[in-house]
Amino acid sequence: MQTNRPRTFMAEINVTPFVDVMLVLLIIFMVSAPMMKEGMKVDLPEAESRALGESQDLVITIGGDRTIDLNGSPVELDRLGLILGQVREQRNIEAVYLQADKGIPYGFVVQVMSLIRSTGLTKIGLVTQPPAPFRQ
Repeated sequence: MQTNRPRTFMAEINVTPFVDVMLVLLIIFMVSAPMMKEGMKVDLPEAESRALGESQDLVITIGGDRTIDLNGSPVELDRLGLILGQVREQRNIEAVYLQADKGIPYGFVVQVMSLIRSTGLTKIGLVTQPPAPFRQ
């Protein structure tokens, strides 16, 4: 015997799998985020200076094997000027921080600084490492 009741749809959503996936993604992000902050390993020279704060300025890193990174992304030397010019116009950047391995020849660092200046960026800060405390 059939009754003439209107059909109702069951409209429940099970959110438990969604929450499980989100928690796994959160854990993956928490573990991998500190690793993303790491950049190229550079042996900086030691000098007295103020600390480099978190800013929107550009940081150019020259590694021991003369590889160049721009804010953590590898860049070829011949494309560095073009990219800096575009970033300068888009983000209205005034200052660039340059950190170079202390084993890099001075001439190569000057070549990169000259390339930076040719893009109109004249405020170039050199990043150093604080000196080790004096030990007796």
